[in-house]
Amino acid sequence: MTKVAVVILNWNGQKLLEKFLPSVIQNTTYHDTEIIVADNASGDNSIEFLQDQYPLLKTIKLDKNYGFAGGYNKALRQVNAKYFLLLNSDVAPGPGWLEPLVKIMERNGSIGACMPKIKAFNSPESFEYAGACGGYIDLFGYPFCRGRILDHIEIDKHQYEDTLSVFWASGASLLINSELYFEAGGLDEDFFAHMEEIDLCWRIKNMGYQIMVVPSSEVFHVGGATLSQQNSHKTYLNFRNNLFMMVKNLSSGYFFIILLTRMILDGIAAIRFLSKGETNHFFAVFRAHRSFYSSLPLFITKRKKLKSFHTKLNHPEVYPQSIIWAFYVKKIKRFSQLKHFKL
Repeated sequence: MTKVAVVILNWNGQKLLEKFLPSVIQNTTYHDTEIIVADNASGDNSIEFLQDQYPLLKTIKLDKNYGFAGGYNKALRQVNAKYFLLLNSDVAPGPGWLEPLVKIMERNGSIGACMPKIKAFNSPESFEYAGACGGYIDLFGYPFCRGRILDHIEIDKHQYEDTLSVFWASGASLLINSELYFEAGGLDEDFFAHMEEIDLCWRIKNMGYQIMVVPSSEVFHVGGATLSQQNSHKTYLNFRNNLFMMVKNLSSGYFFIILLTRMILDGIAAIRFLSKGETNHFFAVFRAHRSFYSSLPLFITKRKKLKSFHTKLNHPEVYPQSIIWAFYVKKIKRFSQLKHFKL
């Protein structure tokens, strides 16, 4: 069994592979590693490029585009390794990036997954939106990061250099115990794409494991290579999938109050989109809620099944207030300004 399998999921990403695969190969120096490209039935020349330029690199060819979640689930069943490293195709790892991640996993069996510090490829002095230096959520399920609150991204001034427990690790670069990946159910394919890694990490934390960020490991991520932040379909997926994961994973204590409050906040967000003339995002929120309502029986069933795996439901990495209120009313822009964590 290989110790680490670095698995890059590709869909019509020949140009990204051309640009980023060399740095993955060059900087992946951990001695027991296999680099694998899993292809989601690309319609470009990705496979031909790999066969021509990297004939010794293992390629997994899927029969259709299963999305991020389904693509990884189907590909990883064909991989034999102690740890899976899920790596976006638009990520350039820094030198020696893998060793610190593997080291912390090997040192502590209670750690289920970890991530590196993620910085912006096109602005390497800044954190990157999708993960930054570790992910958190607030009381109402809104995700944010150490180094990124909502759309405000911090400059990396080495203010977040400590290795610590976080709530979620970014799917852009996620190292996870392979047995735990399947025990937890893998990525939820009903999400298709976006927030499925937060859902997976939430399940893992409810099972009693830790998620860690290891800032001594750095990667550089383009972000938005598949769907940009301005894409209304991404808005739809984010709003819908966030409700999905809350139904699956929230503890029973304040379940209905929190979910109802979150749905009201979504309505306010939709009105804000409309006030800014962003009608495509306004309708994306309502399409997300319509899809959520139609899928609610399915996710209630999933919630009931997951209860048997729960060993811990109260997590100190959940911000016990509203990050929306903190950002817009209190004008808090930096993670270090949040006062209510016990980390």
